Amino acid sequence: MRFTQEAIMRFIRALCLLIGTILLSGCVLTKLVTVPMRVVGAVTSIVPVAGDAAHEAIDEAAVVVDKLPI
Repeated sequence: MRFTQEAIMRFIRALCLLIGTILLSGCVLTKLVTVPMRVVGAVTSIVPVAGDAAHEAIDEAAVVVDKLPI
């Protein structure tokens, strides 16, 4: 059974994509969640009186999510 060069290259590309996805999944998934959290925290820090406390609470929650072993 012979495989064409195109089929082999397609398989190698798919394999590289799969391996890259597996290796980066934890890092990318936590960043997809924590970046919007940090943006909302930065925006809420503008609010007088309660803004700084809300920003710190949201930032602490983002740190906890970053540490999750996904």
